[in-house]
Amino acid sequence: MDDSHRTFLQRIADYQFGRGVGETLFPPGEAMTVTTTSSGRPRQVRADEGRLVSYGTDGRFTLGTAGGERLQTTASETPYRVVVGDESEPFVRDGRNVFAKFVSVADERIRPRDEVVVEHEDGRLLAVGRAELSGEGMLDFETGMAVFVREGAE
Repeated sequence: MDDSHRTFLQRIADYQFGRGVGETLFPPGEAMTVTTTSSGRPRQVRADEGRLVSYGTDGRFTLGTAGGERLQTTASETPYRVVVGDESEPFVRDGRNVFAKFVSVADERIRPRDEVVVEHEDGRLLAVGRAELSGEGMLDFETGMAVFVREGAE
């Protein structure tokens, strides 16, 4: 990946997830593979551990589990984080959706359609996906889907 691609991707990550996340997802000097469309727009970014992100036509990233793991290392409080307990852990890890009644913690910055990291209460990554409710709504509602899971962690 050349420096112009890396800078472009870092800026998008900083905008979408918060300042400083771009360097965590795409550290300077790390070898990554970027697949592009025929017009040259980035499509997917991969590192040694797997797919970090895909770049959508809406100008936002969708996370892969490797990207979710990197997002977890950004700070003591992972941005865009949803926490579930033991009851839903095996289902979420298997790629099933997260329902509001099982959410114990949700970042208040989450808005519907944001990319989120789903963690177990002990901090293990379970999945990555798209929020269907706001962070506040995930905690308030007793029914309904909170996160559409794209990829469960192995």
